[in-house]
Amino acid sequence: MSELFNPIGEKAEQVAPTSAPITNAVNGVNGDHVENEEDDGKVVDEIESMCMNCHENGITRLLLTKIPYFREIILMSFSCEHCGLQNNEIQPAGSYQIKGCHYELRLTAMEDFERQVIKSDTATVNFIELNVEVPAGRGQLTNIEGLLSTIVDDLKVSQEARKDQEPEVYAKIEEIITKGTQMLKGKAFPFRVTVDDPAGNSFITPDMRDGVGKWEKHEYARTPEQNEALGLADTAPAVEAELDQDGNIVPDTIYQFPASCPGCMHPCTTNMKMVDIPHFRQVVIMNTSCDDCGYKSNDVKTGGEIPARGRKVTLHVEKPEDLARDILKSESCELECPELNLSVNPGTLGGRFTTVEGLLTQVREDLHNQIFQADGGVSSGEGGDSFAGSERQRWTGFFGGLDSAIKGQREFTVVLTDPLACSYVQSLADDPSLPDSQMTIEEYDRTTLEEDELGLSDMKTEGYENDAELSKEAVDGGTD
Repeated sequence: MSELFNPIGEKAEQVAPTSAPITNAVNGVNGDHVENEEDDGKVVDEIESMCMNCHENGITRLLLTKIPYFREIILMSFSCEHCGLQNNEIQPAGSYQIKGCHYELRLTAMEDFERQVIKSDTATVNFIELNVEVPAGRGQLTNIEGLLSTIVDDLKVSQEARKDQEPEVYAKIEEIITKGTQMLKGKAFPFRVTVDDPAGNSFITPDMRDGVGKWEKHEYARTPEQNEALGLADTAPAVEAELDQDGNIVPDTIYQFPASCPGCMHPCTTNMKMVDIPHFRQVVIMNTSCDDCGYKSNDVKTGGEIPARGRKVTLHVEKPEDLARDILKSESCELECPELNLSVNPGTLGGRFTTVEGLLTQVREDLHNQIFQADGGVSSGEGGDSFAGSERQRWTGFFGGLDSAIKGQREFTVVLTDPLACSYVQSLADDPSLPDSQMTIEEYDRTTLEEDELGLSDMKTEGYENDAELSKEAVDGGTD
């Protein structure tokens, strides 16, 4: 199967002209009969298929290839010589991913328009500042400029008819067209574009020079509605577990309940256990494993009340023993290692309760699987035909530094910035409740943006009873 999905550069080499002597299919070089091997070496498959416009026969061309930083895809192109209809589409060659994905790119320069985009047929694209969303539909292999240009061109269609028939709609669409044109000319920076795909088969190419807030990826569990739209089975209902007399979860007790595997959708089991981290708080550890496909996942959720302030924990890793420290990174936590040029946005890895070494190893594996092809890693010096030499060198240096840190061969700093103060690093001091000489812990006031993103601005914990009474009186008064 892997031989069918070679990088597109290798596909091009198969059809590139060579200096070999031209043979005659009948006589060969020396007048001998030679078999015609054109069909065996064909790179693009051609299939005769019916045109949905004129119902005559057209040609569908299929190309199986790999996209750098991504995975195997199928490029399809249909053309009809009778009516001139043409159609291009892209489809993922694999199955739906375990989780959905959400990408966001903040464009600040003309070079950002060149970012490659894979939009599957289940993904939606949203230009936030333009207030335009492209619904799920035809799959595309394009770039940011291509996406925005397509939107502007589609909106221009029938504008003359709207001008007379629906002048209000015409005026609103004309504003969007004008603003979109200014964006394409580079006169409206910065602005953001998002790609959300519940199937997890879409992608926006990253750049290792992207800072925090430039390129973001978040994975999320699909809702039952999204699973139903994708044709996947719904999650099996949970069974009631044993609780204490007050109806609370019993610490250090393993709870099991049935679920559906996100990978193959077969029935599986999810284990849950609430544990107390000494000198910290209670956390819930969840594990899901599937005997059919081998899927496994681990996640950690913190419990307790929301602190009034955020917390920033800094650990200076000076010796190999520091790699064995326990560390809890919550979903809301941002991870930074300045010496390693590493920055992980909140939500990227989910909750993790592991060691410093384990956390870095997880980050390394996730990044390496995204950046390099499965059969073209750093060691082989490959990474796709569009992988420039300078870019490959930067990534090689980055992973080299990360590997040396994981092996304890260099000093570095781990910075956990958590607005919910739910992250933790083990202290080696005589009093474990206090930081040791290699740690610093500081509390800070959350910003308004953090409050909004966490939904804390809309929470009301005091006086809500009065609001409920006033709402009830307003309803009763309106019905009298």
